[in-house]
Amino acid sequence: MGLDILFIIKAIIMGIVEGITEFIPVSSTGHLILTGSIINFRGDFADMFEVVIQLGAILAVVVLYWEKIRDSVVDFFQYIFTKGKEGEVGFRFGINVIVGTIPAVIFGGILHDKIKKILFGPEPVVIAFLVGGILLIIIENKFRKNKHAIRDIDKITPMQSLKIGLFQCLAMWPGMSRSASTIMGGWVAGLSTSIAAEYSFFLAIPAMVGSSGLDLIKFDYSQMNLTNALALAIGFIVSFIVALIVMRRFINYLKKRPMRVFAVYRIGAGIVFGILIFLKVISV
Repeated sequence: MGLDILFIIKAIIMGIVEGITEFIPVSSTGHLILTGSIINFRGDFADMFEVVIQLGAILAVVVLYWEKIRDSVVDFFQYIFTKGKEGEVGFRFGINVIVGTIPAVIFGGILHDKIKKILFGPEPVVIAFLVGGILLIIIENKFRKNKHAIRDIDKITPMQSLKIGLFQCLAMWPGMSRSASTIMGGWVAGLSTSIAAEYSFFLAIPAMVGSSGLDLIKFDYSQMNLTNALALAIGFIVSFIVALIVMRRFINYLKKRPMRVFAVYRIGAGIVFGILIFLKVISV
């Protein structure tokens, strides 16, 4: 069987969408579901493809924050082996990431299959776009201007991490956005916007790798062919490159400007996608 060029083009489009939306508060999963419906990129392979390109975006976090990740891992084990004499900063950061991940592990493990069955569709995504946009406006207005907000990622406490982790569970509803959920959790927990965003990047690594692992284990690989394999490779690379570019610009943006623009976009996109569903341009 020869290569399906149109299929490869669709894979590139999906990779670009993933890279742009993964780390900004607009929901990558929601955009992938809606984009897949519009360009007819759906089915079992499409579901697995979305998981793989999300891992491409996660690789961008590892590359961008490699020194922090490496030093924290080294410090974590150094603290253990020296019985607390060295590596305290990295150990504390590692514990925070673990604590922040626990809620997603518990609720994700219990609800993963039900969420996939009930909420992974265009209509629930549109509703989540609207709900998430409204929540962003309300919570940002109340907490963003906190003069005592933490502006050092190593000063976050385990209790703050737990609060952020609980908010991260909102992202199990496609369209809510993991980035938006954790940033809102960061505001409520007392973090500055840029630190909340950066911390959301780190929390994404275990959360998304764990969730992706469950999906990849369940996939039927007998349907793989040359076109599918090439689509996976290209989609992964595209999402990685685009995510790396977007992450840098997103953090710089948050240091100067509020997130209201993303909330307005979410509400506007929710209305537009809702109309497209009503007109049956997007199939449910």
